[in-house]
Amino acid sequence: MGKIRVLVIDDSAIVRDVLSSAIASQPDMELVGTAPDPFVGRDKIVRDKPDVITLDIEMPRMDGLTFLERLMHYHPLPVIIVSSITTKDPYAAIKALELGAFDVVNKPGGSLTVEEVKEEVLRKIRQAYEAREGFLRKWQIHAGNRDTTNERKGTLVEAAGETASSAKRTSEQASNLLTQVITTEKLIAIGASTGGTVALESIFRKLPRHLPPIVVVQHMPEGFTTQFALRLNEFCELTVKEGEDEELLEVGTVYIAPGGFHMEVMRKGASLFLHLHKGERIQFQRPAVDVLFHSVARHVGKNAMGILLTGMGKDGAEGLLAMRKAGSLTIAQDEASSIVWGMPKAAIDLNAPLRVLPLEVVPETILQFARGTFKGW
Repeated sequence: MGKIRVLVIDDSAIVRDVLSSAIASQPDMELVGTAPDPFVGRDKIVRDKPDVITLDIEMPRMDGLTFLERLMHYHPLPVIIVSSITTKDPYAAIKALELGAFDVVNKPGGSLTVEEVKEEVLRKIRQAYEAREGFLRKWQIHAGNRDTTNERKGTLVEAAGETASSAKRTSEQASNLLTQVITTEKLIAIGASTGGTVALESIFRKLPRHLPPIVVVQHMPEGFTTQFALRLNEFCELTVKEGEDEELLEVGTVYIAPGGFHMEVMRKGASLFLHLHKGERIQFQRPAVDVLFHSVARHVGKNAMGILLTGMGKDGAEGLLAMRKAGSLTIAQDEASSIVWGMPKAAIDLNAPLRVLPLEVVPETILQFARGTFKGW
């Protein structure tokens, strides 16, 4: 009986090292390689023909769930999901199993704690190898996949994308998978208009650094948002700046939409980026809160918090509703603390916010969301 050929796909070098050492030390296993993301992993699957794969969920360029879905359609193999996401959100494990994972191993926390579960990973690799023929046969029947094995192998490269340059298109097509599970990549989106500069200043003064990224649309003309961001940055612990096109969203940073540009959030694998454009005005506004909120609903989903503050008109109401439907925590400022209760009221009329809160408690609610301690979500 030959050795079990195993490929490890994980963006953490520490996790790859720990699993690689554990697999290589087993007399019945052979480590055929490691990969930091699904694009490298795809090439090694085609070239090295592993028997079993271990796969993380949060990775750059393409997330593990999207890759798993494509792999099990075009080139099915036994896959063991090894992720900390499944520890925080049981739905992530269920989704992975629905997409064809053989089994799931929960990492208790950060990369170093994979040491605690490496024996479980090894045990499940053996189980997957022993049951692979029956498992894959039943999976193909379940999935209703009528392709031949050779056809699936021949299309794996096409399915995953020929090059990294196609990652954007691929991840956008299936970005909803990561929006449905709780990941470590949280995002806070805020929209405001009349009275918003004062409200935002009140919020940001009370927030510490190291929060998830915050994206903001404040209705302002071109030229004003630069100075507004600079002024906020002077007294905030958070870094406050104008958003830039194709900019990677980073922890501890607030991104203000530049006047005259719509600002959207886009996903590339597990990472989030900004996209700026001069599209048509929405609700007479550019930037428009609705444009930002709709993009957050599409690409971040239940890992996002949406806050609609004081302002005139209806901008942001439909976007906040889209966020709520996508599983986001949605907040509207109450009438008593709003300078103009137009935008929050329009959202309330649509039943978009899960909570209607006075401005003074918004900072603490943001902290609870960031810590994962918000009750009654």
